[in-house]
Amino acid sequence: MAELTVTVVSADEQVWSGQATMVVARTKEGEIGILAGHQPLLGILAAGEVRITASDGGRIVANADDGFISVENNTVTIAARAAALA
Repeated sequence: MAELTVTVVSADEQVWSGQATMVVARTKEGEIGILAGHQPLLGILAAGEVRITASDGGRIVANADDGFISVENNTVTIAARAAALA
């Protein structure tokens, strides 16, 4: 199965980075799920959880607020003013 390269950063640190099979995040337009091969996207994050399914099957949950999500070429970047692992 194809993988995503995911990075979650806050204003002052990298919160998590690694390979994943799926990312679910809350945007201003609603919740969005990202799988490998997703069309390019730039969205504004709403306050809430970012749920990541790591390639090894593990689940990572981070709380993110006030930022954006970018998807391009199986690379997902979540940049938030405030982000921390839950």
